[in-house]
Amino acid sequence: MAAYSSSCCSGRFLLINGVPRTGDGDVPPVASFLESTSGAYTTTRTHGSASCVLFWDRHLTRLTESVRILAQARPHLLGPGPMPAPNQPPLNISSLAKSVNHSLKIGFRLAYDERSRYGLNHELAITALVTRKQGADWLFDVFLHIGFYAPPVFGSSGACLAVAGPGRDLALAKYSDWVRIRKGLEKMKPPNATELLLSNNGDELLEGSVTNFFVVCKVADNSSAPSTSSYRIEVQTAPVRHGVLPGIVRQLVLEICSDKGIPLREIAPSWSERNLWEEAFITSSLRIVQHVDSVQASASYKDLQLKTWEDVSWILKHFEGPGPITTLIQKEIMARADREVCQME
Repeated sequence: MAAYSSSCCSGRFLLINGVPRTGDGDVPPVASFLESTSGAYTTTRTHGSASCVLFWDRHLTRLTESVRILAQARPHLLGPGPMPAPNQPPLNISSLAKSVNHSLKIGFRLAYDERSRYGLNHELAITALVTRKQGADWLFDVFLHIGFYAPPVFGSSGACLAVAGPGRDLALAKYSDWVRIRKGLEKMKPPNATELLLSNNGDELLEGSVTNFFVVCKVADNSSAPSTSSYRIEVQTAPVRHGVLPGIVRQLVLEICSDKGIPLREIAPSWSERNLWEEAFITSSLRIVQHVDSVQASASYKDLQLKTWEDVSWILKHFEGPGPITTLIQKEIMARADREVCQME
């Protein structure tokens, strides 16, 4: 990659309240940035040669909702600072949203100009983080991290998943401390795994560490005659009430299944019923939809709490490429992406 100007360090940009950070050395990778900065955050990317930001209105709503939830339930996850006074005025969500949008416009233009200057064709990965301003009750700093990103081609490579440990706390909010917490699960990640699955009991699969998880499952068709063995297909994903992050693309999958008449049930996919799984896929705001090549789980869930991946006896479930339901859902999401975008040029 070419040598970038001083405003862009290693192809990454960092803005604080709309002001580019300068003079502090390289901008860290986004994971390192999130580990070191507590707060509520959301991550998305551009689309169409960096001409627009995917589903930005949804991301901004989720970000401000995460701030509201954390302020009420876990204020320390928004960064260090005094506990709010009982008579503290309510959060000004509208003002906060305007601050985030202001930073996005400045940061996008900075990154887009750098992209054009060096003739790059990358998209932009965008992370907006809101943290408490040090020494203040409910005043916030807005951080914006942008990096160049090459989206994977759908169907080119599948995800290899491994069940690694329990689900997250307060999954309704997206907060950066989870990036540090989930590192503790890495000891259970086999070398071939590209993503970790969370489960509280080893059977009900909740979500990935950075993705939502879906299966396309055969279920008994109760409408058929009792003497016949008939099945129908339904999409399954764990409900939010079970401790699952309400992902942006997850919600799009729910909407598309409803619009297209694809049966969907919000129930945690059961590992013990894996022989009925026809397809599986994961979703995130960077990958959008990625088919699953394999899922592996320990023969004993207790082993995940006591051992490393090398000491575990793994059971493997394979899939054959992206199936028809996965492919249809990915196609419909990208069609919506062309309509439901935030134009930046």
